[in-house]
Amino acid sequence: MKKIFLVDDHPMLRAGLARLIEEKPGCHVCGEAQTAAEAFEEIPLLQPDMIVMDISLPDKNGLELIKDLNSIISGIPILVFSMHDEMLYAERVIRAGAKGYLMKGVATEKLNAAIDCVLGGGLYLSHHVSNHILNTLSTKRNDGKVGQVGIERLSDREIEIFELIGRGKSNTQIAEQLHISPRTVDAHRCNIKSKLALTDAPSLMREAVLWIELADRIPREPGVAAR
Repeated sequence: MKKIFLVDDHPMLRAGLARLIEEKPGCHVCGEAQTAAEAFEEIPLLQPDMIVMDISLPDKNGLELIKDLNSIISGIPILVFSMHDEMLYAERVIRAGAKGYLMKGVATEKLNAAIDCVLGGGLYLSHHVSNHILNTLSTKRNDGKVGQVGIERLSDREIEIFELIGRGKSNTQIAEQLHISPRTVDAHRCNIKSKLALTDAPSLMREAVLWIELADRIPREPGVAAR
């Protein structure tokens, strides 16, 4: 049984969500919290396989809670289930460390699909949001300035290295695959961080992984999260 922990400050909504999850074969609600403080205390003790949470919490911003949880349980699957517009928040929660975003009010089938996807190690977003994020990563804003990532600024070699970083390759592995020195890989990584306005290696890794996940998923699974 996969253990799922719920975080939502509305008891009735939490109860309804718990009932739906309990009806899902192979899943069990192992705990609940209505505040970020409760979640941060209970989750390390219960060690759930997945967290389903809202981002509107009374004591702390949900985005910060996602970051906090990832700091103590690295890579824990988190699905945000919220009433907020996905076009405003989906990208933010993914960058904070969540693995999916689903708006409240969707059909039970979509909730089940999102849970299965995230539990399976995937990234769950609606097709509309996936395309929007991928477009943001790929293009400049209308004012001609570089957007949050601005992939188009990278050279062909930098794109190649950026993709390999997103696929989890180490500097040594990249150097061997491209037949260049590790020092040259380091230089390219520095250039990539500068062009993409990224401050450190973890932020570079997050952007590269997001790019790869979206680029890989959209062409072969165009309807996986279509709304």
